[in-house]
Formats: sequence, C-alpha cells, structure tokens
Amino acid sequence: MRRRRVFYIPGYDPVSPRRYRELYRKEGLAQAEVSGYGLALRPKRVAGPYGWHVKAEIDGEAVEADVEVLVWSDIVQGSMDQGVAATYWQMLRTAWIYVASGALLRLVWLRKGPTVAALYPIINLVVQFFLALGAGWGQVVLWRWLWPAGGWIVGAVLGVAVFVALLRFFKRIDRRILAYYLMHDYAWSAQYWGAYPPELEPRMAAFRATIREALAGEYDEVLVVGHSSGAILGVSILSDLIREGVPAGRAVLSFLSLGQVIPMVSFLPRARRLRGDLSYLSARDELVWVDVTAPGDGCAFALCDPVSVTGVAPAGKRWPLVISCAFTQTFSPERWRKMRYSWFRLHFQYMCCFDRPGDYDYFRITAGPLALGARYQGRAPSKSRIERAASGYRDMA
Repeated sequence: MRRRRVFYIPGYDPVSPRRYRELYRKEGLAQAEVSGYGLALRPKRVAGPYGWHVKAEIDGEAVEADVEVLVWSDIVQGSMDQGVAATYWQMLRTAWIYVASGALLRLVWLRKGPTVAALYPIINLVVQFFLALGAGWGQVVLWRWLWPAGGWIVGAVLGVAVFVALLRFFKRIDRRILAYYLMHDYAWSAQYWGAYPPELEPRMAAFRATIREALAGEYDEVLVVGHSSGAILGVSILSDLIREGVPAGRAVLSFLSLGQVIPMVSFLPRARRLRGDLSYLSARDELVWVDVTAPGDGCAFALCDPVSVTGVAPAGKRWPLVISCAFTQTFSPERWRKMRYSWFRLHFQYMCCFDRPGDYDYFRITAGPLALGARYQGRAPSKSRIERAASGYRDMA
C-alpha cells in the first residue's frame, strides 16, 4: 500500500473533530518513537470533511494516507441540548425500553462490564436526585425548628430552591462525572427501540457517497474505522454501499471496528435494519472486517462477535475477525497499574500508543505498507471470543 484513504467514524461524541487530529498527532508520534518508525502530519490535501495528511516510513516503505473524520458531532450536540427535567425523563424512558424489551437481562448475560457502564449514569442521576431532595428537605426541617409557627412555608420555598440549584450544579460539573453525557448517549441510541433516528439517515447517505468517491480514486486501500457506536454506523453504511455495487477497478475496501457497542442497539426489538446489515456484511467478499476490543475496556462488548451474539450469523459467515489488543500485555505493568481504572480513557486507547504493541498498532494499520487484510492474513481469531447467540430479537429488515 502506497496511498491510503482513511475514514474515521467517531462514536457519540460532541467534541470538535480537531480533537481527533491532535490525538492522532500526539499518540502517533509517541508510537513512532516506541516502535522505531517515521510518522509526520501535514495539512489535508483532499476536498471533503475535516482531516489531515500523513506521511510515514514504516518497515522501510514510504506510505501516504489521507485521514478524514466523518463528522456527526453537530447531531450529537443537538441531542444533548436537554435540561435537567428532560434528562430525567430520558433516564426513565431508556430504562423502560431496555427492561420491557428484555434486552437488559440478555446484555448482562452476555457481558456484565458494558452493562454496568450503561447503568452508571442511571445510578449517578438517581443519587444526585436524592442528594438534592435531602438537602431541600433539610431546609424544611431546619426552618420548622427555628420558627415553629410559619417556618414550614419559608423552609418549603428555600427547599425547592436548594433542590433545583443542586441539580443544576451537578449538571454544570458533568464534565467530571459524565452522567448526563452517558445518559444522552444511551437514550439517543435507544429512543426508537433500535431503529436509526431519522436525522441520522441523510448524514449516513452522505458518508456513503464520500466513501464511494474515494473507492473510485487513486488509492490502494480505503479503510473505514468505526469506534464505539461509530462501528454501528459503519456496518450500515458499508452494507448499503456494497448493495449499490462497488466501483470496478476500485481500491481495497477494509473495515476496522474498535471498542464496538453493537449489541446495545442490535438487541433492541426495532433494530431490524442493523441486524440485517450485520448478517449481510458478515458474508461479503468485497471487504475485510476486523473487530478489535480488549477485556480491559469496560465500555465495549469485548471479544463479542457482534454478528453471532445477535443471532444473525448466515451460513456463509466470513466476518468479522475478532481479536483482542489485550491491554494487560500491550501495556507495561507500571502503565497498566496507572490506567486500569481510567475506564473512559481506556475506551479510546485503540487510537493511542502502546508501550508494548503486539500485532495491533493503529498507526501501522492507518499509515503502514500493509492493507488490513494482508496484515491479519492467517491470523486466528481470539480463543476467548464469545459467539453464543444472546439476543431475543433476530428478525431482519
């Protein structure tokens, strides 16, 4: 591979795409120093979404890559524009969707870690509510003690004010707690019981057109990287792309899913399109699909084959190749001790530097001389992968 086009699909993230460029620059340079290869970033050279150009010299080969972020952060920001009361309503509705559909128990049975992570914002918001309620009730008790005759009126007014003020305070400091952010994430994914939100469909169609244009260009490989819930979008975008027919004489098409949370949506009753796309994509020979997770990532469904656990694996299933980047092996013991409880940070580790990299190296994959399929040719899937069908809903669009 001499020239590569990389499309990165973020997860549910409201931040500017510049964050991903800075992450690539910082972590790429660190990995180049650890692994002994050359990597340099330049301004982007192609039209389209936000991106950057990479020049690398890896294993004695010079490679260039145009990396672009397929931006949907504006949609995320719009969905997060919720007040305190609206967020609590989202919490109740989302909890009902997962409990009433039976998906919650099946997800717990599949992988406890990411399900506990999904319960974190609910537990946190409930604790915040009762802390604020307790502080407000404390005002009523205090003023009734200070002024037995009419203190309850003053206490009630101040109690409501304290209750509301504390809830707003918790929302203001959510960058540290992430309860509101994660609640919006799960609520947005589940709001249509697994179907894609209507506002996302035009954006996915635009992404598909951009990838198709790159396939017809002068590239050796077009690599689509889907992280977290971005992997869900990647499955449907590439399925529709292949259904429409890929260009003749095209570049190699590769799909890399990282830290995927596909079962959180595919296990819901109306995720028929996603289940159909999972089944379809898993049997296609127009692409290579490698799925990378790590048991140390408590936010991902680590080593869960997203097709098989959803129960939609066809007879001719080929993909994905499920492998682990095993944080306990790719981190030094000292670094792992520092990182092991940084759960949110570990969810982004797939795009970062490893001090003891194995056969997974994000920067070799995105800027190295081997295509994704060639890099993992003959690689056996992880022996610890989970393939048991766990979803209660298996009908497909």
